[in-house]
Amino acid sequence: MKKSEALMTTPTEQSVKVSNVKDILTYLAAQFPACFSLTGEPKPLKIGIFQDLAHRLQDDATVSKTQLRQALRVYTSSWRYLESTKEGVARVDLDGAPGDVIDASQAEHANKVLDESKAKAAEKRKAKIAEAKAKQATVAADKPAYKKMPNKKAPSPSKSTKVHQKPASAVETVTQPAPSLQKASAEHVVVGGKVLLKLGQSPMLATVLEIHKDDVTVQLGSGMVIKTRQDSLYLA
Repeated sequence: MKKSEALMTTPTEQSVKVSNVKDILTYLAAQFPACFSLTGEPKPLKIGIFQDLAHRLQDDATVSKTQLRQALRVYTSSWRYLESTKEGVARVDLDGAPGDVIDASQAEHANKVLDESKAKAAEKRKAKIAEAKAKQATVAADKPAYKKMPNKKAPSPSKSTKVHQKPASAVETVTQPAPSLQKASAEHVVVGGKVLLKLGQSPMLATVLEIHKDDVTVQLGSGMVIKTRQDSLYLA
């Protein structure tokens, strides 16, 4: 057998590459469950965890180093991760072994980043609401005013003409029952999953961005980000 033939692999033996951050984090959580988690309170990561990941996955074609950096940046900047970065909590390595303890300055920095992130999210929500109101105002201004036309008086029948008129039957109003919504349990609420969020009378499709205990952050199709309770979500 030639050397080139010995190095060849079949398509089933090749690793399946992942392309987005969600899939990369899912892969890391599966490979290192004692280090990464997709739900609940995450464990603070060891400083220099990227080098450890790059070394452990150097022969794994599933993810590149660039993808690992991007995934770690998203993971460590999430609200639930920043909230778990508290003074006195030990950082963990890829195998979950505790290491250095978070000091006061590191905890303070994480809290500052968290506050800034929430403030930016609030500003984006305000901007989205203002944009939606402006669009509604523009539509209302462009809509032509309704002009009520005077009622035409029906001609009265002559005295010699008898008009036989049947009484109008009562029109029954049929109220269509609202579609029943099924509450989404914890196992159905996952990062990246689709759920229904009831705003007013109509449920709206949303994508789950973050999960922290009973608080869930979702994004509507319009791009608006909303933080709500898990018991306010329904199956899509």
